[in-house]
Amino acid sequence: MANIKSQKKRNLTNAKRAERNKAVKSELKTRVKTAHAAAGGENAEEALRLAVKRLDMAAAKGVIHPNQAARRKSRLMKKLNTVG
Repeated sequence: MANIKSQKKRNLTNAKRAERNKAVKSELKTRVKTAHAAAGGENAEEALRLAVKRLDMAAAKGVIHPNQAARRKSRLMKKLNTVG
């Protein structure tokens, strides 16, 4: 337990951010899994669009690194293009 007042405040802030980041990452995983499962189907492009949107939002919020978002988008699009 922190003794310094500013560190107590930081602990609260960190807990809030960790919870928010966890929710964003969970949503991200769901969208990416849906896009992988939909590859080759009729709604593959829509699923890909939603996954890319979530990846961009997560990168913009600082939840994931922009390079990671770019890499995951690239791999998703590559899979969609080879299957579809």
